[in-house]
Amino acid sequence: MTAHEDPGDEVHARAFLARVVEPGDEVAGRWIRELGAVEVARRLRDGGPQLAGVTDKRWAGACARAGSAEPGRDLEVAREAGVRFVCPGDTEWPAQLDDLGDARPVGLWVRGRPSLRMWALKSVAVVGARACTEYGAHMAATLAADLAEDGWIVVSGGAYGVDGAAHRGALGAGGATVAVLACGVDRPYPRGHTELIGRIAEQGLVVGELPPGEHPTPSRFILRNRVIAALTRGTVVVEAAYRSGSLVTARAAQRLGRHTMGVPGPATSGLSAGVHELLRGDAVLVTDAAEVVELVGGMGELAPDRRGPVLPRDLLEPAARRVLAALPGNRTAAAGEIARGAQTTEDDAVARLYELRALGYVERHGDGWKLTRQAMISVRPGRGRR
Repeated sequence: MTAHEDPGDEVHARAFLARVVEPGDEVAGRWIRELGAVEVARRLRDGGPQLAGVTDKRWAGACARAGSAEPGRDLEVAREAGVRFVCPGDTEWPAQLDDLGDARPVGLWVRGRPSLRMWALKSVAVVGARACTEYGAHMAATLAADLAEDGWIVVSGGAYGVDGAAHRGALGAGGATVAVLACGVDRPYPRGHTELIGRIAEQGLVVGELPPGEHPTPSRFILRNRVIAALTRGTVVVEAAYRSGSLVTARAAQRLGRHTMGVPGPATSGLSAGVHELLRGDAVLVTDAAEVVELVGGMGELAPDRRGPVLPRDLLEPAARRVLAALPGNRTAAAGEIARGAQTTEDDAVARLYELRALGYVERHGDGWKLTRQAMISVRPGRGRR
């Protein structure tokens, strides 16, 4: 199809609009919702009548871009690169993207064999700082690997830092991962991740809103993040400064009613300040994949209880523990004094003391009782927490 041919079917019309309209343009999204993609494409190609909601200058700019759009060529270039164009209403279209309303993508260019719709049904976004620390890279890779081993699809943005670590973690575990790019999926960005993105395309999926050959811009990175948020069941942020783009993903997830999670870092780390701010709000603190799955998974997928080791004193009856705790740590005490400290009778205290002696916790010294060395090691930390 040349620039002067009419994009008269839905696929060509949407491919045309993907070249003309910037991602996330809600005005254009309203036009498509009200008039249909074919009619909007026809009006832009013909230069009018002008649609509502834009200035004359902006309309003229859109019509100028429309004059050079060649959707047929874009679709052919995509096919040659092993890329397909998935539109709303297609079998492979992930319905959760419709939650974006008029900011929904006009279509997605998809590179890779699996079904995007099926993979998106059980997916989690793992995002964070580009200039991450070793801790951030380790946490992202470990989370992604464990999620992948548990059958979850890890979605991220293909960038340096946390994104790359998450993709590598999932791939290293033999799992599935999706990279959502802010450029054409046939033009990997950043260049340093060309090999990684190629590997993702072979083992997973590479997805983007922009047609073949398009380059990224700062605004496209930000708008790309809404797709990551909408595509997944929840977003985990691993390291993010206050102005990090990954916080845009997290806030988009919150607006869409998705689960938003954060991995805590050192209180002194500026790269964790944005995460901590999220955690002071509605985000949920997570430290491993089990805690992520507990939120985004099905009913009954609970993280294991987290508790310290069971100590011998934990197995004592409550009354015996109270008596044991009432013994002074550095001297012998009479049964009456111990009974008062344990808030029981002297006869009951004596009975419990004999039980404790049999277990090796106390020893008798004349008319008094004293903790053994074993008990000193076992009891002192417990008393310190009272």
